Amino acid sequence: MQEREKIIRLWFDMWLRQEDLGIDDIFIDDVIYTESWCPKYENRATVKHWFKEWNTRGKVLIWEIKQFFHKDNQTIVEWYFKNEMNTGSIEEFDGVSLVEWTSNNKIKSLKELGCNLNTYNPYQNSDVPQFKAEKANWF
Repeated sequence: MQEREKIIRLWFDMWLRQEDLGIDDIFIDDVIYTESWCPKYENRATVKHWFKEWNTRGKVLIWEIKQFFHKDNQTIVEWYFKNEMNTGSIEEFDGVSLVEWTSNNKIKSLKELGCNLNTYNPYQNSDVPQFKAEKANWF
């Protein structure tokens, strides 16, 4: 478990440092990586390209791990994420990653799920739900 947590921390650190510190070492060749908002990368070469290209357009400011859960060949990591794009737009949200491992502790698949930080109780003032009149961010 400690080895798997170390690998996940390394992956997050790569984003924070904007530097490939061993993508080839932590992902299998035919990894499947799905982002919370639908992009899906189906091999390590594409993950490497995405990492390099994305870091020309923005910077991850915070990717803070809150906790880990382990079961058999899977790990769930809960986190908080914040980035700033070169355009000045800032995104931040809570999320989890579901990681599936090979027997030699390489990432076989990784699926991110996000949760908007602007939560509210639609029943706070009425038994009838009162939803915000804004476009929902689906992660």
